[in-house]
Amino acid sequence: MPAQPEDRSPELVRGLGLWDAVLLVVGSVIGTGIFITGGDMARVLPHGGLLLLAWLVGGLLTLAGALTYAEMGAMLPRAGGIFDFLKAAYGPFPAFLYGWSCFLVIFSGGIAAIAVGFAEYLGAFVPVCSTSTILYRVSVAGLDWQLSGGQLAAAAAILLLTTVNWLGVRQGAVVGNVLTTLKVGAVVAFLAVALMLPARVPTTVLAPLPSHGTLVGFGLAMVAVLWTFDGWYGLTFSAAEMREPGRHLPRGLIWGTLICAALYLLLNLAYLRALSVAEIAGTPRVGESAAAALLGAGGARALSAAIVVSAFGCLASTILYSARLYLAMAREGLFFASLASVHPRFRTPGRSLWVQGVWAALLTLSGRYDQLYTYVIFVAVLFHVAAGAGVLVLRRTRPDAVRPYRTWGYPVVPILFILGCLILLANTLAERPTESLLGLGLLALGLPAYATWRRGAGQG
Repeated sequence: MPAQPEDRSPELVRGLGLWDAVLLVVGSVIGTGIFITGGDMARVLPHGGLLLLAWLVGGLLTLAGALTYAEMGAMLPRAGGIFDFLKAAYGPFPAFLYGWSCFLVIFSGGIAAIAVGFAEYLGAFVPVCSTSTILYRVSVAGLDWQLSGGQLAAAAAILLLTTVNWLGVRQGAVVGNVLTTLKVGAVVAFLAVALMLPARVPTTVLAPLPSHGTLVGFGLAMVAVLWTFDGWYGLTFSAAEMREPGRHLPRGLIWGTLICAALYLLLNLAYLRALSVAEIAGTPRVGESAAAALLGAGGARALSAAIVVSAFGCLASTILYSARLYLAMAREGLFFASLASVHPRFRTPGRSLWVQGVWAALLTLSGRYDQLYTYVIFVAVLFHVAAGAGVLVLRRTRPDAVRPYRTWGYPVVPILFILGCLILLANTLAERPTESLLGLGLLALGLPAYATWRRGAGQG
């Protein structure tokens, strides 16, 4: 049932400024990915210069997406982000399917993955929190389930940060800002030392190109790059809580993306100064290995501590923006009506936060979030294609709408973003056809759910 106007009070608080916006983008993007993806990339693209080029291209494509989404976010400064973009451009059905996928797996599974990554690094300092510490194991009807210390620590982190965000948007933003500032400070400190020290290995940036497989390898490396940038769009879901969304949302998206791209490029340059491409390909934790090679065991341990903070900060930012989607869905009559309310005292989407937090924690404890998350990679990119094309549709269907910001380089920039997503889409389908089709199957589960909520809305 759609919420009635009288049910929409109190409203969310517009308490986020430009600095909050920039830090929310940076906090949502930088987690553990930049410290671990290098090995996978070097195995398929064994060339230092091409690895840096992949990060540069990924940063430019992400920036194109930020410029594209900035126009729609400033035009529709609500709590739904991409949900609102899809609804305005195409109607409620594709918007619902996006929100359904986010709740079922994309956002919830992503939160679970970030939380387990945090617990895994925390386990280096507190062994009981490691995913290798098995606390309980049971086998029923041939199905094995085990509970690790890492799963418990991850679920606890989700519920703790859900509580912080429930208590107020400023409380959530302050915690996120502090954690993001700490992790950026730690990364900058590492870069300052790593880039000033003499290179441990000869540079491979200008080495001769591989004789074959370069194009395929570059495409596979780009998958890792773009997923390491994932989360850059999170600010659009908090537009309803920004003091001046028309000004601060575009600037926050753009500056946040530029900061992440710069840090990613510099970190990979530091890795290439510390390790050969072969060494990078042979390590699952390139950040730690590079720190150990340049600074010794103490440096590696210090960077590991920074990664713990980084993962926790990324989790805090992701929880903050994700729950706003379900509030927007409920207010459109496309989700549980009870989630349309704002907490009368804390002025946060409390019920949405808790439903999201409990479901993400259950996925964490189930141990199946990673399989589910793999299935929706194809679907997630598909929605980015549709959302990116939304700015072209809305320019045509709503030419007179107020647009505080217009996409720089329109229509070239949005088209480049769409093409980049289509390439990633084709690569995902080619490399993971089974998972892609299963992802579409999970999406199809939303069809009867949509019919149920629309029927309820019609009866209301």
